[in-house]
Amino acid sequence: MNCMPGSAQTMENTVPDVNALSEFRAILGPKGYSDDSDAIAPWLTDWRGRFTGASPALLSPANTQEVAAIVQLAAKHRIALVPQGGNSGMVAGATPDTSGRQLILSLRRMNNITAIDADDGLVICDAGVILQNLHEAAAKVGRRFPLTLGGKGSATIGGLISTNAGGTQVLRHGTMRMLVAGLEAVLPDGSIYDAMAPLKKDNRGYDVKQLLIGGEGTIGVVTKAVLHTVPALLDRCVIWAGVDSPTQAYALLLFMQRHGRARLEGFEILPDRALKTVTRHIAGTRVPLDTQHRWHALMEFVQDDAAQSSPSELAVHLLEEAISANLLGNATIASSDAQAEAFWKIRDSIAEAERAAGPALQHDISVPVAAMARFIEAESPPIEAAYPGTKTLAFGHLGDGNIHFHVKAPEGADVVNWYAHDGKAITSHVYDRVRAYGGSLSAEHGIGQAKIAEFERLAEPARLAALRAIKTAFDPLGIMNPGKLVPLA
Repeated sequence: MNCMPGSAQTMENTVPDVNALSEFRAILGPKGYSDDSDAIAPWLTDWRGRFTGASPALLSPANTQEVAAIVQLAAKHRIALVPQGGNSGMVAGATPDTSGRQLILSLRRMNNITAIDADDGLVICDAGVILQNLHEAAAKVGRRFPLTLGGKGSATIGGLISTNAGGTQVLRHGTMRMLVAGLEAVLPDGSIYDAMAPLKKDNRGYDVKQLLIGGEGTIGVVTKAVLHTVPALLDRCVIWAGVDSPTQAYALLLFMQRHGRARLEGFEILPDRALKTVTRHIAGTRVPLDTQHRWHALMEFVQDDAAQSSPSELAVHLLEEAISANLLGNATIASSDAQAEAFWKIRDSIAEAERAAGPALQHDISVPVAAMARFIEAESPPIEAAYPGTKTLAFGHLGDGNIHFHVKAPEGADVVNWYAHDGKAITSHVYDRVRAYGGSLSAEHGIGQAKIAEFERLAEPARLAALRAIKTAFDPLGIMNPGKLVPLA
């Protein structure tokens, strides 16, 4: 699709001048407006430290009406906005560029949980609510929000919606898209889109709500949400198992799904290399098994209905059968909730531990579930052979085909040079192989800035044309999170 001159794909945003900034200040007051460089600095760099931008002001509205006023003013002056939640994303989707033309629109002050209904299982909250706080609020009324991830202490609901986050419970409950019953958003012209009614049937044409979910703030700013919760757990059983290979882990997954699918909430795999990295760099972690294994599987069975059997009884029975079938080498069952959390802490700390261990390329990819083990086993050795000193580390959600395929830089490498040359070539190679398997270069983290060039290179023309048409239709001035998700024409 060719965009006309002045479209969202070709327009440059204007530099916010003193007069425009004073108008934003008048809307927000001293609590919601800051141009102090020290206050802005922490929000200019992405979580992984790969991208650092510039912004003359940090805008922190307290409610939807203030968001709408900000967006209307930005449209009037053609000033770009970068919506931001907890700034814990993995692809620099909430980081401004280096031009100094973009204002950060922080939703962190909008952090109210306004209603939780234990009967219909719905919670209404603002976009700035932190995931951990939502978990705790739901627990107080006997409910559970079934999405969790390592960054739950900083990730916000608006950010999770805008990236269609996944996490470790997708196997049973699906991604964020499946958990959003309704939402409210401010569109690029400043109008408020209200889709808060949690309708099970609504056949009024295109579903704008679904476009906003996973839209990375490029066609609107999510301000509120209605979310599904599920009954609180009555009991759970967390298992750590040692396996020989991803192929054996996949066979174990199939067995566990065949005999306990309705109770299996999580199934993760990680190599021994990842376990060693975590126990080396993350305080309070230890190796769960006293036997050596090349790979590890982390499983969780749950009980959320009194009529169900104990998950521990189910797990013991299935483990005995799995060992007899040579589907694992050894296993241990968490003896307490504290030990269960310790097992999960290992899995949730891999990214943090790897960051402490040194520079690495992170590829959040997906392939068909049946091909995940084959991808890991077949595609890792050629990279290490072609780029001496690199080490691959593949881990993730085996049950949904989402691999976190990381490649660690050689010891002593010039980091900037390595990222720009070998790193770039390795990333292109990984994504080429993902495409050959019929997979996606982004499973759960989005496109952001980090993947936009490779996305443009590999995406089919029809997909790019559709994205550009949607972006242009919603945001003709190009003010909404430019440079993310949608490649320029």
